[in-house]
Amino acid sequence: MGHVLTGGEKTLAETGASFAAGFIGGIDPRLRIVAAVAFAMVVVGCNWLPVLVLALCVSIVLMLAMRLPVLRTLKRMAAMDTFIIFMLILLPFTMPGEPIFSLWGLVASWEGLWRAIEIALKANAIILMLMVLVGTMEPVTLGHSLHALRVPAPLVHLLLFTVRYIEVLHEEYSRLRQAMKARGFRPSNSMHTYRTFGYLVGMMLVRALERSERILEAMKCRGFTGTIPLLARFEFSSRDATFAATMGGVMVMLVVLELSHGLV
Repeated sequence: MGHVLTGGEKTLAETGASFAAGFIGGIDPRLRIVAAVAFAMVVVGCNWLPVLVLALCVSIVLMLAMRLPVLRTLKRMAAMDTFIIFMLILLPFTMPGEPIFSLWGLVASWEGLWRAIEIALKANAIILMLMVLVGTMEPVTLGHSLHALRVPAPLVHLLLFTVRYIEVLHEEYSRLRQAMKARGFRPSNSMHTYRTFGYLVGMMLVRALERSERILEAMKCRGFTGTIPLLARFEFSSRDATFAATMGGVMVMLVVLELSHGLV
C-alpha cells in the first residue's frame, strides 16, 4: 500500500489553496513544519506589541503568497478567536493596574487591556502561519513529513487514520440521527433526550470499534505490516534553501527587535 501525492488531493484544512499555488506550494513539507513551529516559538517569546504586529503582517504576507482565499481564511481565524474571546474580554477586569473605566463595580486596567491585545496578536499570527504552512498540506503529506522528522510512528499512523476515517464516522453518525428522526425523536430539554444522546454516543463507540477491527483485518489481508510507504520522495532544493534563509532572517529580526526593546 503506497500513497502517490498529486496536485488534485484535498488539503488538510480545506483552505482553498492548490499544491502548486504560489512560491510556498513547492516548498519541502518538512521545512514548512519546522518553520511553522520555529515561528510559533519565536512569537510566543515576544511581548512588544510592534513586534507582534510585524509577526502578524508576516503571516498575512505568506497567506497572500500562498493565494489563500482571504475571506474564508479570516472566517477560520474568527472561529479560532471565539475560543479565547471570553478570556480576552475578562482579562482587563482581572489584571491589576492603572484603571481605565469601571463596569458594574469591576475596574478595567490598561495592563490587562494590553495583555489581551498581546495574546490576540500572538494567537492570530501563529494560527495564520500554521494555516498557511501546515493547513495547506494534504494529510498524507503531513503524516509522512512528521515521520521523516522522527515523530513516533504510532502517532503518525493515528493522525493518518483519524483524517482518513473521521468522515466515515460522520456518515455513521448521520445514519443514526436519521434513524432517530424516522422513529419520531425530537430533541428537547428532558431526561429522555439526554438518555437518547447517551445511547447515540455509546452506539457510535461500538460501531467505531467494530469498523476499526474490520479495517485492520482488511489491511492485513492486503499486506499491511505497520508502515505506510510513500511512493514520492522529499528532496531539499534551492527554493527550499531560499525559503529557509528568508524565514530564518525574519525570525532573527523579530528576536533582535524584541531584545533591543528590552534593553532600552
